[in-house]
Amino acid sequence: MAGKKFEVLQKIEDMIDYAYDALAQFPKAEKFSLAQDIRFCMNALLRHTVTAEKKASKKTSYEHMDVELAVLQSYVRISMKKRYISIHKFGVWSGMLVEIGKMIGGLLKSVSDKPKS
Repeated sequence: MAGKKFEVLQKIEDMIDYAYDALAQFPKAEKFSLAQDIRFCMNALLRHTVTAEKKASKKTSYEHMDVELAVLQSYVRISMKKRYISIHKFGVWSGMLVEIGKMIGGLLKSVSDKPKS
């Protein structure tokens, strides 16, 4: 399972790298509101991922990751609707978020399927 956690951390870092370039294109009026909220959300997702990697009990951290991802997906949709990012950037960014979501879902499933001892 350690390999899977490392993979999701790497995917999140790659998504953040892509997102920072996209956020640089936001209008000046939004750089300290929506763009800042998106950065905060991505950083929270990263923090929960690192926390999950370090903790013995992971389920709560995985659930927090899932919530942050859902919020981030909403922010990205809003950014596209407001035309702060192009359709192409939206597609790439959303694809990254979907892939991360599948990985988080797998991690959640892995801890939910474990029998209680």
